[in-house]
Amino acid sequence: MAERGGKRIPDATVARLPIYLRSLLELGPQTPTVSSEQLAESAGVNAAKVRKDLSYLGSYGTRGVGYDVEYLQAHMRRALGMTQDWPVVIVGIGNLGAALANYGGFGNRGYPVAALVDASPDVVGRTFGDLVVRHADELAEVVAEEHIAIGVIATPAPAAQAVADELIAAGVRSILNFAPTVLTVPPEVSLRKVDLAVEMQILSFYQQHGPTSAAE
Repeated sequence: MAERGGKRIPDATVARLPIYLRSLLELGPQTPTVSSEQLAESAGVNAAKVRKDLSYLGSYGTRGVGYDVEYLQAHMRRALGMTQDWPVVIVGIGNLGAALANYGGFGNRGYPVAALVDASPDVVGRTFGDLVVRHADELAEVVAEEHIAIGVIATPAPAAQAVADELIAAGVRSILNFAPTVLTVPPEVSLRKVDLAVEMQILSFYQQHGPTSAAE
């Protein structure tokens, strides 16, 4: 569970907050208020769950009016730590890592890519945007220099655990893993995994059996 102002927020709620925030941003300035039913529909959950989740933020809405969209956005940004930037290092600049490095949307959302790291001599020294790929041997130095908050692992699976260990030893406490392998980290480290192959396999299941299987 996450904790905010002494109130513990369930992990499942934390996972839904970015979905709610995206839904609020999509409403645009022409929509000053939103009901829990509207937010539930756009987020793909039920209204009771929305009201329960938002109560953890101290937002209860007004009966017959709903929630103030701008106020709710600010609440969610604070809860998600989006009132400051969290510098990111991408480790592993292969096809996926290069794509992530070239994506310009992270910085706009408060996650500036501050450094790129790889072990291959064919990649070290290459430039992506205004960043030059540093050698993996310099990872601890990079973390300290750039005040890295989040490490993104986009290496081949066999190298991922060692990279995670080095990031943790250097002081990184938040890791996003794209490598197709399970990582072991200590309890004080937050680890999220994105396995594109698994997601494709889930989609192929529903492609074969039909989307109604998801509701059963």
